[in-house]
Amino acid sequence: MIPPIANNFVAGETSDGAVSHVESLNRDGIAGILNLLGEHYTDRADADADADAYVDLVRQLGATNLDGCVSVKPSQIGLDIGDHAFRENLDRIVDAADAEGVFVWVDMEDHETTDVTLDAVDDLGHRTGGNVGVCVQANLKRTRDDLERLADVPGKVRLVKGAYNEPASIAYKEKSKVDEVYEELLEYMFTEFDDGVAVGSHDPHMIAHARHLHEQYGTPYEVQMLMGVREDGQRDLADADIEMWQYVPYGDKWFSYFYRRVRERKSNALFALRAVAGI
Repeated sequence: MIPPIANNFVAGETSDGAVSHVESLNRDGIAGILNLLGEHYTDRADADADADAYVDLVRQLGATNLDGCVSVKPSQIGLDIGDHAFRENLDRIVDAADAEGVFVWVDMEDHETTDVTLDAVDDLGHRTGGNVGVCVQANLKRTRDDLERLADVPGKVRLVKGAYNEPASIAYKEKSKVDEVYEELLEYMFTEFDDGVAVGSHDPHMIAHARHLHEQYGTPYEVQMLMGVREDGQRDLADADIEMWQYVPYGDKWFSYFYRRVRERKSNALFALRAVAGI
């Protein structure tokens, strides 16, 4: 059972709980991106089981009128086992979602997964006419080139700053530099993408920058934030008629995800861990 403090960041252990959370979000004008927690599987049976769960989830969403989609981690559905396992599972998730009219995001993990992830999204974006999206990370020095490639691929692209501890040879390490590059890449997206710009940030400055770029170039965009982070701000953006999406994790592997969120807010760490332990 998920303790109350963790419920701020995780929408329960089952798909029913997660879908119910999306229903609640929709009442506030916010859409939901559902992510079944799990990653870095080395057993094909585990990867196949989570892929099965995603197929069931998109069918569950497709049977509703909810404003929601799903997001999948490559290492969760077989990438650590092999490229073939990853593509087989991703293909069947995307095929099921496309049949249901449910959008699929493919999360980006560390730099060793970038090429195979982009290749899959390039292929599936063209196959589905844009019913897939991918995340790219501003801290990677290669990302401008990746965006130039993705500008011709149907679908959406989410720009985040990047959370993985990548080598300095391939990634910007200083926060100020990452912020500078994020702004530059965001402007490139607004000028070169016809649609599908997703601003994955809780930074008010970046969100304001995106709003300015939209006013300047007219490119449609959306803002994406995590469940449990700046939720008042999320509602404010939705009330301002900005397309707002919340990333909604769920599942029984909640503890490691919750622990990462706690580490990001160190002032709350002791309180949160005590709540988990029930002391």
